[in-house]
Amino acid sequence: MHSALMLRRFCCFNGASSSLNPTHKKKQLVFMGSPPVSASVLDALLSASTAPDSMFQVAAIVTQPPSGRERGRKVLPSPVAQRAIDRGFPHDLILTPERAGEETFLSNLRALQPHLCVTAAYGNILPSKFLKIPLLGAVNIHPSLLPLYRGAAPVQRTLQDGVKETGVSLAFTVRALDAGPVIASEKVEVDDHIKAPELLELLFNEGSKLLIHELPSIFDGSARVKAQPQDDSKATFAPKLTPEESWLCFNEDAVVLHNKVRAFAGWPGTRAKVCVLDSSDDLHSILELKIITTRVCSQSYIQGGDEDNVNFVGGALVFPSGGKSALEVLELQLPGKKVVSATAFWNGLRGRKLKKLQ
Repeated sequence: MHSALMLRRFCCFNGASSSLNPTHKKKQLVFMGSPPVSASVLDALLSASTAPDSMFQVAAIVTQPPSGRERGRKVLPSPVAQRAIDRGFPHDLILTPERAGEETFLSNLRALQPHLCVTAAYGNILPSKFLKIPLLGAVNIHPSLLPLYRGAAPVQRTLQDGVKETGVSLAFTVRALDAGPVIASEKVEVDDHIKAPELLELLFNEGSKLLIHELPSIFDGSARVKAQPQDDSKATFAPKLTPEESWLCFNEDAVVLHNKVRAFAGWPGTRAKVCVLDSSDDLHSILELKIITTRVCSQSYIQGGDEDNVNFVGGALVFPSGGKSALEVLELQLPGKKVVSATAFWNGLRGRKLKKLQ
């Protein structure tokens, strides 16, 4: 895309609002994000930018390139790009570089002369030459209470650790990972049953409110003064999830297993292998189950008989687990099938026994 062409298109798109008040030049904001939670932040920014007293306008949107998703691997725009299109945002101002350090992309960004870049789960490392372009820098919505859980999977690792309180932080972006000064943060209590997709949505909704509230201070420079440096000695890290981690090991305590199921919900999910035995205890089949919804057995589980037996009690499959605990599985899924209740799955066994393999 030619920079001058993009700049002309940009001026046409924003000229109407600017001409209403020619003495007030709005700040140019570039938004960067990719997944559905980022789309909610974009919605908040676009809505706020149309308010009569708005100090800014969204100059461009930067997101991941279209990719193959869903069955058939049809190439689709990112959720942020799709939301922008649905809202009538100019297509040529939706930028999709493979990397944020590409020279063509950086040239186009410089042509926009942005005051500020806002990132929310963009999914791409921002190099130093990028960070030098926006006059006021870049700020990031990060779904943790920094310096805790820096990295790619803060919400998932928070749930995996069984943390009772988390939050969202608004921080200036620096080259070091999630290490910039914190402008503001908001705490959120975590209950024992919320899963990663729901907590992600909650935190980015709170982050959107925090961002809109703090934009005036970012634009007038006072946010730079009040932003608090992070204490690196207290930093913890949240590495991205891998499919290899998704297997459940029932030697672990049920609380650990339940937290992992919540943390890995959405992607990559949690899996367990079981064997089905007929009435004579002969092996009938081995099944790989995707574990969807669980709870920790409220009573201490005393293992009796064969400790590998999986029983059905009160609408749940009861998996004996470490430390005389038990994990109750309420919903599960067989490969290529729909999610079903434990009751429906148990009824489908038609009296055959179930044993865990891990």
